[in-house]
Amino acid sequence: MKKAWIAAAAMSALFFQTGAAQVVSNASKVMGVEGLNSIHYYGVAQNGNLGQNNNSNQPWPMAGANDYVRTIDFTQPASRATWMNYAVPVTGGVATLTPGQQNITPQNMTWAQQLEIWITPWGFLKGAAANKATVRPRNRYQVVTFDAPIKSPSGKSYQVVGYINERNLVEKVQTWLENPIFGDMLIETEYTHYREGANGLKFPSQIVQKRGGWPTFTAYILGADANPANLQQLLAPPQGGRGGGAGAPPAQPAAAGPTSEKLADGVYRINGAYNALAVEFADYILLFEPGPQNEARAQAIIAEAKRVIPNKPIRYGVISHHHFDHTSGLPAVVAEGITIVTPEVNKMFLMNALSAPRTLAPDSMSKAGKKPVIEAMTGDKRVFQDATRTFEVHLIKGLPHADGLVIGYLPKEKILVYADMFNLPPPNDPVPNPPVVGTMVFLDNIDRLKLEPERVMSIHSLNPDRLTTVAEMKASLGRK
Repeated sequence: MKKAWIAAAAMSALFFQTGAAQVVSNASKVMGVEGLNSIHYYGVAQNGNLGQNNNSNQPWPMAGANDYVRTIDFTQPASRATWMNYAVPVTGGVATLTPGQQNITPQNMTWAQQLEIWITPWGFLKGAAANKATVRPRNRYQVVTFDAPIKSPSGKSYQVVGYINERNLVEKVQTWLENPIFGDMLIETEYTHYREGANGLKFPSQIVQKRGGWPTFTAYILGADANPANLQQLLAPPQGGRGGGAGAPPAQPAAAGPTSEKLADGVYRINGAYNALAVEFADYILLFEPGPQNEARAQAIIAEAKRVIPNKPIRYGVISHHHFDHTSGLPAVVAEGITIVTPEVNKMFLMNALSAPRTLAPDSMSKAGKKPVIEAMTGDKRVFQDATRTFEVHLIKGLPHADGLVIGYLPKEKILVYADMFNLPPPNDPVPNPPVVGTMVFLDNIDRLKLEPERVMSIHSLNPDRLTTVAEMKASLGRK
């Protein structure tokens, strides 16, 4: 009986693979992929900034990518895209044009890079033909699935799923990529409004890619060429380096042990590119900004807090705001059993994201079998207090940068800790024009809350690195 079941399963798999080959062949003929080794296309686009939305429940901010040009060589595989950004700084001022680029080569064979080739309509069909794809009908689609030849950190194959419609056009492609916040993050790209170019090549005139549920790339394609004669010229990066760009994996700083600075009895600044504040209470430790950058940084912060304040558990971790450069280390915070404290606006987003499966790259949280514990602030203020200490958490109001951004304040020690509102202006321009919006909002909130800080600590190290004062912030705006 067992042998019969195995034989039936093998026959079923063979049937699905044979059917997939026919579906892929039909789509390849219709789309002009047969004999296609490279492609060059152009138009206008937008790039989204994953994890930097102004509200954790709203879309990622998009920036224009004018003169978007992309070339792909499927035989290497390699790709080069270029564009021009034209944007007004968030603090005001004159808009500037800056170039952007993305270069994918055989040398950067991470899935974060290579998926940008294989989830294109033409790359998907080529990948499906080469990697034992299977097919299943679903509504009006033939759903074709194959495993990419690149393995995830866990050793699991990255899966690619394409939806081929009744006209034999690739309409949607999905894959998954590890992400510190979203876990196994779905990347879904839709291809619509197909047009026909030279030599029977069909290309979508609209492309929309989503990550984390919101668009991170949109493009309106004006034209496409199959097998361009000047392929090597189109792929050649400028002199001086290959460049980066959308789709490049974030750099992971080395997990060097941080130093710390005693600001007051039981109060320590844990130093680094992203600082943290450790505050001692009678029977526990509180961390302000416990999980910035990545897991390694969060683990280093936790270890240093335990070193300077020994024999007490870290019970609470207050995050300044939800942006991913300030929260990508939260899996290590959850693994430690620390309760994350944030305004209500962020709770559901973080709970859903941190509870997602993490099979591609298991992190310390999934390895520990821990679930996130998130405490939402009730109202605009949360006070931690015992017989030894008072620490206040206040919601900042009116800030364009991020809803749900909070500051921490020690009223007895008159120390205030913040993120992303004030930077020291350059020496030759002590009064920026126009004024920095974040600084104005910060000072207005300090007045509104009737706080009286004597020392102000930034999560991002100032230049030169030190604590600042309210007087310096006012001076940067030309105030007294």
